[in-house]
Amino acid sequence: MSNLNRLRALQEFCETEPENPFNWYALALEYQAGEPSKTEEIFDRLLTDFSDYLPTYYPAAHFFSDQEKTDKALTIFEKGIELAHSQGQTKTLGELNSALEIFKFENDLD
Repeated sequence: MSNLNRLRALQEFCETEPENPFNWYALALEYQAGEPSKTEEIFDRLLTDFSDYLPTYYPAAHFFSDQEKTDKALTIFEKGIELAHSQGQTKTLGELNSALEIFKFENDLD
């Protein structure tokens, strides 16, 4: 399936099931390769409308870090860590904590 076909299919999924965060998440990841403004828009929507959807936090934090939006990335890492802790998701919690430490080191935030 070509990138354009995947985008069309994911957009259709978002239209027919807008309450399913996975559809938006998959669309954000698909846009990440070449459309940062669309990616940002969708990650912002996920973080607002589906704030309890834990899979969003790791790629969203990295995306905003790559866009040099350091404060926003830091906030997303921290919220993701809080959410993983509250949901008892120890594997994700460890991954987010590790990623945050690397992020802080790379951005001289400690």
